Amino acid sequence: MNEKLGELRKKAMSLPLTPGVYIMKDKTGKIIYIGKAKALKNRVSQYFGSQNNHTLKVRRMVENVDNFDYILTDSEFEALVLECSLIKQHSPKYNILLKDDKGYHYVKITQGEWKNIYAVKQKLDDGAEYLGPYTSGFTVTNAVEEAKKIFRLPQCNKQFPRDCKTSRPCLNFFIGICSAPCAGKISAAANNEAVSQAVRFITNGSDALVEELTARMLEASENLEFEKAAKLRDRINAVKKVGEKQKVVSNSVKEQDVFAVVGATDGGENAKACLSVLRFSEGRLFDSEHFIIDLPDSLPEARHELVRDYYSMRRTVPKRVTLDGEITDSALLEEWLTSLKGKKVSITVPQKGEQHSLVEMCRSNAAQKLGLYLGKTGKSTAALDELASLLGMKVPPEFIEAYDISHTAGSDNVAGMVVFRSGAPYKKSYRRFAVKGFTGQDDYASMAEVVERRILRYFEEKDTGEGFGRLPDLILLDGGTGQVNAVRPVLEKYNLDIPLFGMVKDSHHRTRAIAADGGEISMTSKRAAFALVGNIQEEVHRFSVEYHRKKHGKSSLSSTLLSIDGIGEARAKELLKKFKTIKAISQADVNELAAVKGMNIKSARAVKAAFEEDDR
Repeated sequence: MNEKLGELRKKAMSLPLTPGVYIMKDKTGKIIYIGKAKALKNRVSQYFGSQNNHTLKVRRMVENVDNFDYILTDSEFEALVLECSLIKQHSPKYNILLKDDKGYHYVKITQGEWKNIYAVKQKLDDGAEYLGPYTSGFTVTNAVEEAKKIFRLPQCNKQFPRDCKTSRPCLNFFIGICSAPCAGKISAAANNEAVSQAVRFITNGSDALVEELTARMLEASENLEFEKAAKLRDRINAVKKVGEKQKVVSNSVKEQDVFAVVGATDGGENAKACLSVLRFSEGRLFDSEHFIIDLPDSLPEARHELVRDYYSMRRTVPKRVTLDGEITDSALLEEWLTSLKGKKVSITVPQKGEQHSLVEMCRSNAAQKLGLYLGKTGKSTAALDELASLLGMKVPPEFIEAYDISHTAGSDNVAGMVVFRSGAPYKKSYRRFAVKGFTGQDDYASMAEVVERRILRYFEEKDTGEGFGRLPDLILLDGGTGQVNAVRPVLEKYNLDIPLFGMVKDSHHRTRAIAADGGEISMTSKRAAFALVGNIQEEVHRFSVEYHRKKHGKSSLSSTLLSIDGIGEARAKELLKKFKTIKAISQADVNELAAVKGMNIKSARAVKAAFEEDDR
C-alpha cells in the first residue's frame, strides 16, 4: 500500500478541470507513466482513490508513484499531441510501448559463376550487389520468394558450382519451381539469365517484364525456336499468375491499415497480446507487422494507445484505419491522424462484408504469431480468442471445464467433467461424479449438485493449485438456459465470478449455439470457436456416457447376484471384483466361490445352485 496515497489524492483534488498531461514519477524521480486527460482533476484523482476499482497493472503503478507533475493545455487534442511526444521521449514503464524493430531490408544478388538472390537485413562488404534499402521486410521477402519460384532459382542451401551434379532433383524441380542445378539440369549461363530476369521483375514490376518476355517469345517463335518460345510462354504465365495473386486485397478501400489485437496466456502468469497490422496501398497488401506486448487491462483503451504509438513511429498515415473492436476517444484520434496526414482520416470498426473479412484475417495473423511466441498453435489461440470475444470475456480462457449428465431413465445418475487447457483436452484433470443427492431423473438438480461438489473440493485443495485446487476460467454445461439457471445460484452462493454458459445441440445432437442467462448466442460467424466448442461438447458427452455405461453394467450385474439368497451388496461386490463377469462366476466351482472375501461354503453353494437352475 502506498503510504503517500492521501497526500497524492489531496494534490490531485487541487488540479483544475482543464485538459492536460499528467506525469507520474517514482521515488528516484524517474517517469513511470504519462497520460492525458480532458479534465485533469477528475482523471488523476481516480488513481489515488479506492484501489479496489483498479486493475492489477494500475494498482502496481500507483504503489510506485511518489509524486506527479502536470502540464496544462488549451485542448484535449493538444494534450494528445504532447502525450505522444513525451511518451516517445521517456518510454515510461507502465505505458503500452511498441518496440520498433523495423530496420532496413535489401535484395542481395550474389556474384560469381552461379548467381542467386536473397532477402537480407544487412548490407555487407562481400562483393555482392544489393538492391535497396527497403523499409518493408514483408515486401522484400515476398518479392524474392515469388521471383525464385517464377524463374526456378534454387531455394536450398547448396552451393554452386561445388554441388552441381551431386544429387537427384528435389521435389521443387518436379513441381516446376526449381531448375535443379544440383542434378545438372541447367547451365550457369541459363541460371544467371534467370537471375537477371528475377531482378528486373523485382525492380520494374510484372507488367514491364511480361512485355519484354512476350517480345522475346514472339521472336523465338518466328525463328522456329519452339522449345525456347514454350519456356518463355510458361514464364509469362507464371509472372501473370503471381500478379493476380498479389491482387488479393481490398477492392472497396484502396488505402488503409487494419489493426487487430489478440491476447492469451501460457498457462501461468505470463499474459501476452499480439498487435497485428496489415497495410494496404492501391488495394494491395504491401506490408505486415506484429508486436508482442503485455496483455492490456482494457482493449478499447489499449487500441487507442497502440494506434497512437504506431503512427508515432511510422511516416505514412492511410485514409482509413480499420480496427477489430471498440476504441476510446475515436474522434480525438481521428483528428490527430488527420493532422499528421494533412487529409481526412477515418477510423472504422466493420461488422460485416469485405472489411470484416480483412479484420478476421488480421486477427488470424495475430493469433498465429502469439501462438508461436507462447509455444501454442495458432489455430487454438485463434479459437480461444474468438470464443472470448463471443462470450464477452476480457481474456481468452486458459482452462475450460465442461459438464454433462448421463443416466438411463433416472437410474445410475452420473456426470463427467472434462478439462481443456489451451484449447486441447487436459485428460489428467478429467473427473467423474456419481449423483448422490437424490434418486430419479432431474438433470438440472444433478448438474447443480455436481458443480457444487466440485467447488467444495476447490476450497479443500486450493493450496495445491492443481486439479480441483484450481478454478476454471470458463464453465460450459451440456444443455441450455435451464442448466445455466440451475448452476448460477451455486456460483453466487460461493461468491465465484466464473463465466458460465451452456452448449446447445440441434436435432442431430451437434453443437448449435451457446446458452447464456438471457437466451442463446449464435456461433455461425465464429468458425474456429464453433469447432472448439463442438469438440468440447462431444468429448464431455463421450466421457460421461462411458462412465454411465460402465456403472450401469455393474449395476445390472449386481442385481443378478442380489436375487440369490444369502448374497448381499458386499458379497456381490467382492464376487464381481474377483471374477469380473457373471459368466466367470457361473463357471466357478464351489471352492473357488467360497474362497472369495466374505463368502462361505453355504453362500457359495447357493450361488452355484442358482446358476445351475438357470442353465436347466
